[in-house]
Amino acid sequence: MRDTLHQMKEAGQENVLALRGDLPLEGSPCHDFEHASDLITFIRSEGNFCIGAACYPEKHPECPSREEDMDHLKRKVDAGADFLVTQMFFDNSLFYNFMMRALRHGIHVPICAGIMPICDPRQVDRAIKLSGSIMPPRFAAIADRFRSDRAAMEQAGIAYACGQIVDLIANGVEHIHLYTMNKPAIAKAIIDNLSHLFNLEEPHGD
Repeated sequence: MRDTLHQMKEAGQENVLALRGDLPLEGSPCHDFEHASDLITFIRSEGNFCIGAACYPEKHPECPSREEDMDHLKRKVDAGADFLVTQMFFDNSLFYNFMMRALRHGIHVPICAGIMPICDPRQVDRAIKLSGSIMPPRFAAIADRFRSDRAAMEQAGIAYACGQIVDLIANGVEHIHLYTMNKPAIAKAIIDNLSHLFNLEEPHGD
C-alpha cells in the first residue's frame, strides 16, 4: 500500500477514495485495514492526498443500527476524510434525514449525493442487494411497468434520476456523484438534460 501511494504521488495524483472493499467470499480477509478508517489514517500519514470515503444514508448493510453506523462515519472523518460520497439511494428524503443526522454528529465535510440511474431491469435487484437501498413505491412501479422493455426502462431510469437531481439541487445540495456503471451515454443524457441546472448561478439580492 505504501508503494502504491508513492507511485500515485509520483504520477501527480491528488485524490483517493478510500474504501474497505467487499469481504472475500472465500478465505480470510487481511486485517491490516479492517475498517476504512484504518486505511484513511494510513493514507493521511503517507502524503498530502485529498481523501474521500463512503457513507450510507440507510446505514451500512453490516451495521446493526444507524447510530452505530454514524459513529463509524465520524471515525472516518476524524481519521482524515476530506469528503464523503453516499451509497446510491432512490428516495431523497432518506438523504435529507441522513444529512441532519450527520450534522448532529459533528460531521461537516462535503457530502456528495450518490445517484444511480437504473436503466437495466437486471440492475434493480442487484442494486437492492448491494446497497440495502429501499425502493420507494414510485420507483418500484416504474421498474415493474418497464422491466420488459429495455429502451423504455432506460428512458424511465434517466428520467427518475433527473427528477432526483432536480430536487436535490432545488434543496441546496451542491455535490452530486453519478454512478453510471461504465455507461457514458447515460451520464451524458443526464448532463445534457440538466445542463442549465448545473450551470445555475447563486441568486443575488436586490
